[in-house]
Amino acid sequence: MPNWGGGAKCGACEKTVYHAEEIQCNGRSFHKTCFLCMACRKALDSTTVAAHESEIYCKTCYGRKYGPKGIGFGQGAGCLSTDTGDHLGLNLQQGSPKSARPSTPTNPSKFAKKMVDVDKCPRCGKSVYAAEKIMGGGKPWHKTCFRCAICGKSLESTNVTDKDGELYCK
Repeated sequence: MPNWGGGAKCGACEKTVYHAEEIQCNGRSFHKTCFLCMACRKALDSTTVAAHESEIYCKTCYGRKYGPKGIGFGQGAGCLSTDTGDHLGLNLQQGSPKSARPSTPTNPSKFAKKMVDVDKCPRCGKSVYAAEKIMGGGKPWHKTCFRCAICGKSLESTNVTDKDGELYCK
């Protein structure tokens, strides 16, 4: 059937696309307002589009749906992406059963053990990380919690004493 007086049909909405509003991608024409990722509906441009057959995606959704899966294929070097894209309606192709890995390691590394066994501050009960840790009375404390239990004075190694698990100034 001839196309009288109009442009090509939009690859998304099938309506006529006139030259002033046309974006071409993968041999197809789109309205500027229809040039959206098919999964997350983000607006696309020539630098963010990734085409697969007749479908267009943002690079993130394209990677989730068609990119490599497994260890080392995440968002950066040495990273594992566990985002399945379910919230975007992506039906990901499952790998072979041989490539499946257990969800929890059978022999966790020292780093993994340290992340699980984070010290707790005796004063506030919250986790104490290395950047904020002060040792006193054989226990880890936050810098802000390392104060006298009676007067609240900030303590240092030269003026601290401990009794029954609590810190005091001398």
